[in-house]
Amino acid sequence: RLQREIRDYCNDSQIDEKTSVVDGKKSVALVQTEKYSIYKHFDTRLEVNYIELYGVLDNGDYVFIRSNYDNITESAAISNTFFAYVGIASIFIGSWIMYFIGVEFTRPIRQLSEMTKSISNLDFDNCYKESRQDEVGELGHSINVLSEKLENTISSLKSANIELQNDIRKKEKSEEMRKEFLSNVSHELKTPIALIQGYAEGLRDNIQSDAESREFYCEVIIDEAAKMNSMVKRLLSLSELEFGDNKPQIDRFDIMALLKSVVSAMNMVFNQRGAVSEIHGNESCFVWADEYLVEEVVTNYISNALNHVDVDACGKKVIAICVKESDNKVRVSVFNTGKPIPQEDIARIWDKFYKVDKARTREYGGNGIGLSIVKAIMNSLNRECGVKNWDNGVEFWFELDTKA
Repeated sequence: RLQREIRDYCNDSQIDEKTSVVDGKKSVALVQTEKYSIYKHFDTRLEVNYIELYGVLDNGDYVFIRSNYDNITESAAISNTFFAYVGIASIFIGSWIMYFIGVEFTRPIRQLSEMTKSISNLDFDNCYKESRQDEVGELGHSINVLSEKLENTISSLKSANIELQNDIRKKEKSEEMRKEFLSNVSHELKTPIALIQGYAEGLRDNIQSDAESREFYCEVIIDEAAKMNSMVKRLLSLSELEFGDNKPQIDRFDIMALLKSVVSAMNMVFNQRGAVSEIHGNESCFVWADEYLVEEVVTNYISNALNHVDVDACGKKVIAICVKESDNKVRVSVFNTGKPIPQEDIARIWDKFYKVDKARTREYGGNGIGLSIVKAIMNSLNRECGVKNWDNGVEFWFELDTKA
């Protein structure tokens, strides 16, 4: 029967029509060839669409295939929906995968970009730390080398710039000191030279004919010449110390014995000033230094103290010399009762020709070089010195080594 139906369908004249009705079925021809034909049938009784194939095989046998079209359509819709969801999910997952791959791929490049920005801002702390063997790793290593070399170069330039600025400041300071030195020397020498010249002209012109007046003129000339000679010698000594021409001779000696010797030699001056000397410390204390230079420091300190000593609350003029040992060092201090040094003058008392009380300095014939010599000596010995104000006086100090 199947073969007959296929043959009837194949030989029926209605096959050329697009739509026909066969056995209560609506048919639509989809494909027609010499070997086979495909129809879409609608079964009005079952209200179901079918796809049917009618054809002849090469051996002459007939073939008929029938399938439910609605099931195919439903399956296709389900498949389309499935593939749509799968496609959307694939796009979403693929996008995330591509995003993370892109981020991972561009991360070292962005890191290198941040490094170059830091280097452009002269910040060399940021460096490439990954150990990649590809081109990005080689580029990161090259940037690290460049950053290190650039940092070293800039550090060298900064050091050179600082040294240059220091040299400029030293040169400017040296020039200022030279001008100030010449001005001070001219000022200090002007008065004794004028006095010597005036009194010498008086002697020549025989202004005072009596022997006593001529003797006074001669004494003034000798005294002023002695002051000039002393100042010139002290300036030469200071110059030698500052320029390193006078090298210290380090020996071991007893500082207590030196202090007692200086005080004893200046005993007459103590009596003239009405001052009392006190020495506090052990019986002996050996130090390593240049004995001649240390004696110069002590003499300057004690002379300065004698020139500025004044009565205390008890009505006494006291000059106290104290020796304290600690940590392989000894501190020698010279204290005098009197008025403290004004705070604004403390930083400048070590400068050449600087005088805190100019009237009092002229009174005892000071020229403001003594403390400068002290500072130069302590610098040559690589030791410290300083000054400290007290309510009832001033203390000057310096330190020496007790061990070689």
